[in-house]
Amino acid sequence: MSDPSVLIVSVSGVRGLVGNGLSADIVARFAAAFGAFCHDNSSGGVRQEGREPLRIIVSRDSRPSGEVFRHATIAGLLETHCIVEDIGIASTPTCGLIVRQKNAAGGIQITASHNPSPWNGLKMFGPDGAVLSAEKGAVVRGLFESGTFERASWDRIGSVQVPPDVLGDHARAVLDTVSVAEVAGQGFRVFLDANGGAGGPLGTQLLKDLGCEVETCGCDPNGEFVHEPEPIPAHLADVAPWVPQLNTNIGFALDPDADRLALIDEQGNCVSEEVTLALAVKYRLRQQTGPVVINMSTSRMVEEIARQFGCPCYRSSVGEANVVGLMKTVGAVIGGEGNGGVIDPRIGWVRDPFAGMAFILSLMAQERKPFSQLVAELPRFSMLKTKYKVSRDNLAAALQALERNWPDARVNRDDGLRLDGTDWWLHVRGSNTEPVVRVIAEATTTEQAQTLCDTAGGILTK
Repeated sequence: MSDPSVLIVSVSGVRGLVGNGLSADIVARFAAAFGAFCHDNSSGGVRQEGREPLRIIVSRDSRPSGEVFRHATIAGLLETHCIVEDIGIASTPTCGLIVRQKNAAGGIQITASHNPSPWNGLKMFGPDGAVLSAEKGAVVRGLFESGTFERASWDRIGSVQVPPDVLGDHARAVLDTVSVAEVAGQGFRVFLDANGGAGGPLGTQLLKDLGCEVETCGCDPNGEFVHEPEPIPAHLADVAPWVPQLNTNIGFALDPDADRLALIDEQGNCVSEEVTLALAVKYRLRQQTGPVVINMSTSRMVEEIARQFGCPCYRSSVGEANVVGLMKTVGAVIGGEGNGGVIDPRIGWVRDPFAGMAFILSLMAQERKPFSQLVAELPRFSMLKTKYKVSRDNLAAALQALERNWPDARVNRDDGLRLDGTDWWLHVRGSNTEPVVRVIAEATTTEQAQTLCDTAGGILTK
């Protein structure tokens, strides 16, 4: 049997290598634990005889292993007296949105997000359509590890339903937040790379609904990743030239479960994933001013844009659930993460690249400028993202050494270690999704950011 100790269980959910840590029996047990958690959560922790079945939304990205884990997930939920609404291959934000629309007790997205094909996992949602908090995720893990939860008798096994196509519901939710006529009037030509992931059908539909002429690449959700799945500039080098070759105004690229959005300008230049949220925030604050929430590793571009609109900008620990939690606390009108994740509470509490596409096209329509010019006009900072393999046992001592190296910096230990200087910041933390330590620096020059990362890396690996 697979060893659950090699699973990565975090605020981002559960992930593992298929057949080497993650197997059908592990997934079924996690799903059953989640079903039991949802029953306890709905009843305030009081076990009730004859309780009604709970509705749980299940979806998956396009990875081939997803079909195996779909059956395992459904089995675990049926065993804990749940009605499963199986929406098939769909994006992660679609799962969250449908949980909320159908007043479900929760949802499970079967995905490993941007991890390579050998990986898969589960991302769990609460009844608000948001990813479970770290505290609630820990409860599910405890139930999984102990196995001490009620399973249904033979006559109380759950059932499976297949709802009508839900992509239209998600598209309409996004379209309701922008002026379709304003975008359609520009006659944009748009390139969309879904890389064989779950977001191709919805992305294509949404862009056409916005009046765009769409050129697609990898928009069949077949799980065949043409390039590395994380949509960062280094992985889009072969895709980017298609944008000018096809004479399109902008290129959009999605990760496999479609909760991150990367951008390519009309000249074929890959844009930092930090730009996605910055431009979305700029458009949203034009609509309505209010608080903005980002995580500790997100660019100062967003802070500067919020300042220009006279809006407060708050920083949470890294992780979508942490961003969402702070957004709810401060009543944010928009939030997200610098990995290309845009969260608009009017649509859902999940990073939504479809909202990002609609907002950025709307900004282009309003400004009537080439996309590259919009990027050039953003506040300018230089960011460098690196990662190192560091033993968890040595991490605490290494963080203390980093503090000593920059004694004048402002210190924040809420999420690893963040150091703020007068014109720079450095964030060092263990990854939620990979067995590495991430080191991210932002400064006024590329050289300064490089020096910060190199110095930190030397201390971490000493």
